[in-house]
Amino acid sequence: MRPLISLTESDICKLQGVLFDLDDTLLTHGTLTREAYGALWDLADAGLRLVAVTGRPSGWGEVLVRQWPIAAAVTENGAVWIAREGKRVRVIDSVSAEERRSRRMRLALLAEEIRQTVPEAALADDVASRVSDLAWDVSEHRKLAEPQIDTILKTIRQANGRTTRSSVHVHATFDGHDKASGALAFLRYAWGEDETRARAQYAFVGDSENDAACFAAFAVTIGVANVSEHLAHLSVPPRYITNRARGSGFAELSQSIVKGRDLGADRRTGRETEREE
Repeated sequence: MRPLISLTESDICKLQGVLFDLDDTLLTHGTLTREAYGALWDLADAGLRLVAVTGRPSGWGEVLVRQWPIAAAVTENGAVWIAREGKRVRVIDSVSAEERRSRRMRLALLAEEIRQTVPEAALADDVASRVSDLAWDVSEHRKLAEPQIDTILKTIRQANGRTTRSSVHVHATFDGHDKASGALAFLRYAWGEDETRARAQYAFVGDSENDAACFAAFAVTIGVANVSEHLAHLSVPPRYITNRARGSGFAELSQSIVKGRDLGADRRTGRETEREE
């Protein structure tokens, strides 16, 4: 990983948007600080499309898209998309209603099996807002031991489910998307973005294990400083790292991108002036 300062002006000026994780990336221990919220507005004012890409529920994403200066949210690790359409928002599920009901029934059976196998495990307090997956709280409000987490992961895989782990939750789903495939599919759906172009023109910012797919998929990837706590579990690390952690690191990134775009605009204006003279 290289320090954020080595991100070039050229790479910054190519960006059309910024995709970002929530927990421990934009948020600081679950709180949206004034500094981080201002950073979102600065990026939006700079003309960038902002898309939250998160393991958090689609119900949360619908609220965030309504209230924050973001264009969309790719939620539940890529499965459910929420897009701003004028003054309204639209929720897009990647599977049919019938298939969703079937998968929900399988998740319910899986949850019961894990309850019996690991009685200490508790579902996250946001599961009522989820559509495509379940999440167990492993370090948000309670601390689950690694052997217990390993048992949960093993049980999910034995049921032919897919699992990912964030800084706070272990997730189970029978959907096929991860954060990267869901984000790329959404960019194509919403704005007709060619996948190759999207990989080059959208940056991704994250911090933990379930961000590895996006760290691998996009050309400009940044980890906030606390990503260093998860490197042992990251199959692919980010290319750049901020000096500061969590929301402060996101604000650091925002400042760097806005400054780089301003400098690039000044240089282009200067060249145009010289040609006119």
